[in-house]
Amino acid sequence: MSDSGSQKPVQRLEKKIQADKDGLLAIDLLAREVSISRQKLKLAMAKGGIWLKKARGGRRRLRRAKTALNKGDILELHYDAHILAAEVTAPRMIADKKAYSVWYKPEGMLSQGSKFADHCALTRWVEKNHQPKRAVYLVHRLDRAASGLMLLAHDQKTAAKLSKLFSTRSITKRYQVTVFGQFDLPLPMDIEIPIDGKEAQSTVLEVKSGEQQSELLVEIRTGRKHQIRRHLSEKGWPVVGDKLYGDAAQKTAMQLSACHLEFICPVSNAPVVFQI
Repeated sequence: MSDSGSQKPVQRLEKKIQADKDGLLAIDLLAREVSISRQKLKLAMAKGGIWLKKARGGRRRLRRAKTALNKGDILELHYDAHILAAEVTAPRMIADKKAYSVWYKPEGMLSQGSKFADHCALTRWVEKNHQPKRAVYLVHRLDRAASGLMLLAHDQKTAAKLSKLFSTRSITKRYQVTVFGQFDLPLPMDIEIPIDGKEAQSTVLEVKSGEQQSELLVEIRTGRKHQIRRHLSEKGWPVVGDKLYGDAAQKTAMQLSACHLEFICPVSNAPVVFQI
C-alpha cells in the first residue's frame, strides 16, 4: 500500500501492528499494513514517530527501517504529517562541562519529543549534532513557546545530581519577561498563587515600565507548569505573545526567556552562574 496515486495522502494515523512471523523487516510490515509510502515511513522513523515494543523487552523509538522483527513484536505508528514537516531554529551551546552542557533553546523548540516525533526537541538535536557524541539526559523543561537556558546531563550520575538540585529548589532561576500594562508596584513583589492545588512562588525583582508594556525580571522558587505565565496573567499583566493565558489572536512570539541559572556545580562543587 502507498499514499500515491489517486488516494488522498494520509495526514494523521495512529496504529499498532503486530509481527506475525520471525525475520520480517519493520519497513515491510508497515508498508503492508498502512497506506503511507515507504519513503514517508522511513522519514517518520528517522524523526521518531515509530516505536518498537518487543515481545520480550521494553519499548523504544525505532530508527532503522530494516530492523528484523520477532513474532509478537509490536510496531506503534504515530504519524502526523504536520508535525513531521515542522522545522526549528538550531539551539546554541553556552557551555560544555563534559558531564553536562548548557544550551540556549530557541522559541518553538521542544525540550523533549512526543510520541509523534522528536526531531524538533533539544534532546534529540544535541544527541545528533553535538560533538563528541554523548548520551543526553533531560533534567528540567522549558515551555515550547519560551526561549532561554537549559541544562542537559551526559551521564546518569550527573543527571541524578542535577535533577536533585531542581527538585530541592537549589538552583536560582530567573526569566526576562515582557508583559502588557504598566507596572508601578514596590519591588521585590512576591506572587504566591497555588497552581493546580500546589504551592507556587514567583518574585518580580526588576521592572522597566512603559505606557503599554513593561519588562520584568522574575525569579521563581517553584517550577509549576506555566507558572510565570499564569501568575502574571492572574495579576493582570499577561505575557506578550502568550496565546494561552493572554490574547489568542496575537501574532508575536512569546516574550519569556530563561536568562539566569545559578547553582553549585555537581562536578566541581564550586558556584557557577550562566546567564544571557
